[in-house]
Amino acid sequence: MPTKTKNKGYKVLLNDKICIIAGAARAKGIGNAAAHLFAEHGAKLVLTDRDSCEGTIAEISDAFAQSGRAAPDMISVPCDITRPDQCAAMVEAAVARFGKIDALVNSAGIVESKGMLDIDAAGFENMVKINLTGAFNLCQSVLRQMVAQNTGAIVNIASLAAQRGGGLVGGAHYASAKGGVVSLTRTIAREFGPQGIRANIVCPAMAQTAMIDGIDQGQIDAIVDSIPLRRLGTPTEVAGVCLFLVSDLSGFVTGATIDVNGGLHIH
Repeated sequence: MPTKTKNKGYKVLLNDKICIIAGAARAKGIGNAAAHLFAEHGAKLVLTDRDSCEGTIAEISDAFAQSGRAAPDMISVPCDITRPDQCAAMVEAAVARFGKIDALVNSAGIVESKGMLDIDAAGFENMVKINLTGAFNLCQSVLRQMVAQNTGAIVNIASLAAQRGGGLVGGAHYASAKGGVVSLTRTIAREFGPQGIRANIVCPAMAQTAMIDGIDQGQIDAIVDSIPLRRLGTPTEVAGVCLFLVSDLSGFVTGATIDVNGGLHIH
C-alpha cells in the first residue's frame, strides 16, 4: 500500500525531486502556490524570479516549523528570464547545489489589458520578450541539463487568452505571447520526448492572482456568472495541476494542454 505521510494524509508525490519554479516571489502568484504545494510533497526547490524569493522560502519554512516538521532544502536564485546568461547561471547554481534538475514550472510573466489599436511597438515587444522569449530562455537552459540526464518534466503556464483570442484580462500582445508558449511547449514535447523529457501546458483563467486585481468587482461577478462552477479558481488549484504534470502520475502525458478554468472555456 502507498505510504501515508504526515503531510495532510496524502502520498508524497515529489519525494526529493529537484524542482525549479520560476515566478515564485509574488505572494498571490501561481509560482508561490506551487512552491508551497511542492514543498508539502517532498520536493527540493530552486525558486527564481527577477526579485529574491527568500520571502517565499521564509513562508514555507515557517509553515513547516508550525507543524513540527523540517522544511525541505530550498534556494533562491534571482534571474531575469529575458537574459539567456542569467537563465544559464540559475541552472548552473541549481545543479551545483542539487546535482540534477527533475522539473521546471514556469509561471513567470506579465499581463496587460489593452485594445489592439492601443498597443504600441514597445509594449508588444516587452510582452513577448518576457512571456515568450523568457520562456524559451528558461526552457533552453533547463533542457541542456535534462538532455544530459535523459529525463525531466517541464510545465509552462500559458492562458485561456491563448486559446480564445485574448479578452478578459489580456490584450492581443498577451494572447500572442501565450499562444507562442503553447507552440513552444508542444515543440519541446515532440523534439525531446525520445530523451525521456516531457513538456506540458497549463492554461488557467480567472484564478485569484494579482492578474485580476485591476478588474472591477462588477465585471468579476459577471464573469463568475458565466463559469459553470460559479466561482473563481485559486492559485493552489492551478498549482495542483502542475504538481500532477511533474509527478510520476503523469508519466505518459506530454504535449498536453490542461485547462484550469472552471468550465469557462470548454472545447
